[in-house]
Amino acid sequence: MEKRELRRAVVIVAVFCVACVLASPAQTFKTILSFDGTQGSTPLAGVIQGSNGSLYGETVANGPYGGGTVFRIRPTGSSTAIYSFCSQPGCTDGESPYSGLLLSIDGNYYGATESGGAFGDGAIFKLTPSGSVTTLYSFTGGSDGRLPSTLVEAADGSFYGTTSLGANVCIGYGCGTVFRITRNGVLTTLWQFCGQTNCPDGGEPYGVVEGGDGNFYGTTSVGGAQSWGTVFKISPAGELTTLYNFCTQTNCVDGSGPEGLVLGSDGNFYGTTYFDGPNGVGTIFRISPQGTFTALYNFCTRQNCVDGARPSARLIQANDGNFYGTTFDGGSADRGVIFRMTPSGVYTVLHNFCTQANCTDGSYPEAPVMEGTDGVFYGTTLYGGIINNTTCIDSCGTVFRLSVGLSPFVRPVPSGGKIGRVVPILGNNLDGTTGVTFNGVPATFTVVASTLITATVPAGATTGTIEVTSPSGTLSSNAPFRVLP
Repeated sequence: MEKRELRRAVVIVAVFCVACVLASPAQTFKTILSFDGTQGSTPLAGVIQGSNGSLYGETVANGPYGGGTVFRIRPTGSSTAIYSFCSQPGCTDGESPYSGLLLSIDGNYYGATESGGAFGDGAIFKLTPSGSVTTLYSFTGGSDGRLPSTLVEAADGSFYGTTSLGANVCIGYGCGTVFRITRNGVLTTLWQFCGQTNCPDGGEPYGVVEGGDGNFYGTTSVGGAQSWGTVFKISPAGELTTLYNFCTQTNCVDGSGPEGLVLGSDGNFYGTTYFDGPNGVGTIFRISPQGTFTALYNFCTRQNCVDGARPSARLIQANDGNFYGTTFDGGSADRGVIFRMTPSGVYTVLHNFCTQANCTDGSYPEAPVMEGTDGVFYGTTLYGGIINNTTCIDSCGTVFRLSVGLSPFVRPVPSGGKIGRVVPILGNNLDGTTGVTFNGVPATFTVVASTLITATVPAGATTGTIEVTSPSGTLSSNAPFRVLP
């Protein structure tokens, strides 16, 4: 049984909790979209912020052709499906996008579909802001794998990602690959998992993140020395090193089934596990680039799991330095929570899903939250919402926003580049910009729109904070911009 199927089974047998955790006082939660099928339904991925200030996301089901959609929510609140998958014969344009979109430096969006494509094993696509899709690559299910997941744009200008199935023939494991793909669709398989008996290198990877050393780091949800997943490092040349094997501690108190990594501002990686830990329903951990592992939080520490259970998505680090995420289960209604955790492991529940009548606030968040440049968090739930005064407890899905009072900031796309590179910078109210610096070094810039400026990485710049100055004040980047040699 694959992970997502297993999560459905967990939902079916869940026992509702009766206790309640109070949310933090200075916060505002709002459902901003309930899916009605015409725009798609069941958003497995989260949302991202576009260069025009709109939110973009994906649904895996429904839409005019039944293959899922890419949707847009404008700042005014209006929403529309800008592309519907399976619009081409045989779904050669892909079907069921579920891993999320990536805004690239070229202004286009890139993503992957779970199935469809020329061979039915998934595809990688490019989407223009106007909604035109080009299929860059169709997976064959052979040495290139199948069922691709989240892409990252690396400093070398290529995209890197994983497939969770395919490649080697695996019994009881998902195998999968790590790959690199260029903008014109040339794909190179860097690693095929589970090439040896019992999969000591792991299987079923779900995405990678680029580290400060130029290598890529990720997790596998199965395989490894104890068969319950790994943390790995892989070089751009395809040299793989296993950094940690989950379930190596007695009774799997270190967790199992990891769900991806995020690079913290301290140079370490942070992640979650879906299974095990002391209470059997997942953990939050930190791991150094050298493999030093530290457990930070164990879910279901509080009675009746009101602190949440089974985190199914990677964390994000916000501009306040804290980490934010979601759990698929647990909380006061056992339909998931949004949480905050400090780097030292202090944990707070921010919202309990399905606490509004008939789950109009959504239920079962599967994806990470995203911090917009306005300082507000945005995300999706698989189910819940309300359509035409009809509730959708176990269908539809939602997009929500959660404000906890964080300050606005600017975000470069991508988060690193060489001197002389023109970098898009996202933000709000940027049309009066009077100056841009890279770690204190002034840069030339162009105001494109109130939500977008472009700046050239100046000579003499070093890795550090980007600052954008306007009549209303100075905005800093949410993370250091890495200046490459």
